[in-house]
Amino acid sequence: MLLIVGLGNPGPAYEVTRHNVGFMLVDRLSDSCSITFERAPCALWGRGRVFARDAVLIKPQTYMNLSGRAVAEFRDAFSVDIGSIIVAYDDCDLPLGRIRIRKDGGSGGHRGINSIIEHTGSKDFPRIRLGIGRPLDGNIVDYVLTPFSDEETDTLDDMLSRGVASIEALVSRGIDYAMNSFNSSK
Repeated sequence: MLLIVGLGNPGPAYEVTRHNVGFMLVDRLSDSCSITFERAPCALWGRGRVFARDAVLIKPQTYMNLSGRAVAEFRDAFSVDIGSIIVAYDDCDLPLGRIRIRKDGGSGGHRGINSIIEHTGSKDFPRIRLGIGRPLDGNIVDYVLTPFSDEETDTLDDMLSRGVASIEALVSRGIDYAMNSFNSSK
């Protein structure tokens, strides 16, 4: 069983912001795999087949900084091994459109990832970092809560399509193959 997590913030005010690119990827994956979401107290979730594997998709509704609560709850409910949790999230250290896959590691300052590490007690889960770029003025907090511009939507769309392909590669061919295929491209 896989647990595929997209990080973001709940509600219409955040729906199309840079911080919600993890939600956007899980939405794209759910469309591609015909998985519908239901509401649980801490997450929107759906269960189905993702590239020939049983999977649960979740979008925590606990706000970014508390995402670990939802991840730990679903991990326990479905008895998912920590290495079978895949987390997709925004990364302002990558240029817009760039994808970087990691096997494990620290949070890199990302509070959503930090929460997952704290609540699961482990750093040993794969991550898909989705590049959103950095603001020119250096104000990260405001920047991540702004929508993508019209000029950025094609790059965003391409990144989300490649994000789904990266999940397929990871699930079907393994983390090393996925990293070799996606970490050096665009």
